[in-house]
Amino acid sequence: MGWLRYRIPCHPISCDSDLAAAARRATLGGKMYDFPLTSAQKAFLRGLGQQLEPALKVGKSGLTPALFAELQILLRTHELVKLRFLAGDREQQAVLVAQIADEGRCVCVGAVGHTALFYRQNPEPAERRVALPA
Repeated sequence: MGWLRYRIPCHPISCDSDLAAAARRATLGGKMYDFPLTSAQKAFLRGLGQQLEPALKVGKSGLTPALFAELQILLRTHELVKLRFLAGDREQQAVLVAQIADEGRCVCVGAVGHTALFYRQNPEPAERRVALPA
């Protein structure tokens, strides 16, 4: 059973920590933006996100007001935005993902490695770019 040693957990943080709770809040919609997505809708958005290039990069300076301003513009125009984290470990990235989802009023659809995918539906039905499956 040596292969179990190399098995990657489905979430980067242990389920018992406060960081795990923050990460779960981010994937469930955060505090400020509660937009419930079904698992089929999340899978659909992750499929769309595989074709995207990272639109924003979070570097050593962390989360700045300029990053949030740019994120708001991208979410308004594209609805689905991929971010890349250039530095930090898994626990630090999980905290950043939770904070971005909370302060950016968006839903974290998925986070793998150094990338995370965020979604926020455009309030104007005529300007929506992503048609979610029912």
